[in-house]
Amino acid sequence: MNTEEIYKKSLELHKRYKGKIQVVSKVPFKGHEDLAYYYTPGVAAVSGRVRKDPDSGYDFTNRGNLVAIVSDGTRVLGLGDIGPEAAMPVMEGKALLFKLFGGVDAVPICLNTKDPEKIIETIQLLKPTFGGINLEDISKPKCFQISDTLEKTLDIPYWHDDHHGTGLVVLAGLINALKVIGKQPEEAKVTIGGTGAAGMAIFRFLLTGGIQGENIIVFDSKGIIHEGRKEGMDPWKEEIAGKTNPDKKKGGLYDAMEGADVLITVTKTGPWIKRDAIERMSKGGIVFCLANPVPEILPEEAKAGGARIVATGRSDYPNQINNVLGFPGVFRGALDVRAKSINKEMMLAAAYAIAKIAEEKGLDDDNIVPKATDTEVGPRVAAAVATAAIKSGAARIKLSEEEVMKNTRQKIGQHKVFMETVLSL
Repeated sequence: MNTEEIYKKSLELHKRYKGKIQVVSKVPFKGHEDLAYYYTPGVAAVSGRVRKDPDSGYDFTNRGNLVAIVSDGTRVLGLGDIGPEAAMPVMEGKALLFKLFGGVDAVPICLNTKDPEKIIETIQLLKPTFGGINLEDISKPKCFQISDTLEKTLDIPYWHDDHHGTGLVVLAGLINALKVIGKQPEEAKVTIGGTGAAGMAIFRFLLTGGIQGENIIVFDSKGIIHEGRKEGMDPWKEEIAGKTNPDKKKGGLYDAMEGADVLITVTKTGPWIKRDAIERMSKGGIVFCLANPVPEILPEEAKAGGARIVATGRSDYPNQINNVLGFPGVFRGALDVRAKSINKEMMLAAAYAIAKIAEEKGLDDDNIVPKATDTEVGPRVAAAVATAAIKSGAARIKLSEEEVMKNTRQKIGQHKVFMETVLSL
């Protein structure tokens, strides 16, 4: 099915169902008598209990399974600044994935402001309702400002999926890709294209995952980033310059590609990178071209240029680097142990769990990450994240890995049973 056919079918389905999510009661309601328990007068006892102990809201309400997906629609993947109304279908889709693969109830909240201070204030005001916050599709540099502030001030799990989610899944894929080509992380020469939320996260995650800063070259639309560069710099690019490219290499794309074992690009939709650029890399290398809906270079062109392993963000090619491998399980694990944050230890645990699942199934050129629809990813990632939260001191309660996996499978299964019931009507 080509892109135009997919677009046509997507429009038809969205119009038929009027979106993708709804609110459904999860309590048995047999008649008038139940109103006394679920609403007045019975609910007054519950509110009284929560008033005395606000944390008990996790026991008496759905807060502990509720995540806000917050966006202003200024950096929607492949579409750019389309506004909050047009971002709503994407955020609904995100909510659907939260439910399908993590059993998490997620609510799209598209804000009619581009002011980072107002976005921060709104999220802080929403905190009593939600157990976690997922920031989505917000342009830079304000996404960094928002993220830095919330990470310091929120005491519930916070995550910027374009940033943390992309970096996590890329690291998982690269861990396995390097195993396939027989390279150790500390010896791999890596070129990164793009310095937005995704590019910045990839850079940080790779450093944490064992890639050496001296072996990293990062380029943007102005060329290779290096100490002393004046054009187009900002505090985040200065961070890159201080940790990479010790020889202060200059130039553009072709210079950045020279001798690289790995190319990871998260830039504009393509195809715009040519085969001859790949030919400058070490033969038999790794190319992650992650722009959507069209990658920076098509996989067949990258392989013709000498790449051995190619990954994209698309489901119609092997090795799909998809954030759905990360965020449902990450939030599930964080929510289950009532984590105060999603810290570095938790994110790394998720990345290694994803890599391990793929390795257990057998690694090869076309299988470096699990399939996005693999039902084991959510429970395994959730368990790894919960365990890391406990070990790092971020968790408020302790659960075993087995308990977290059981809970995740149960919540995913409940939704599956519900959907099967709906489809049978």
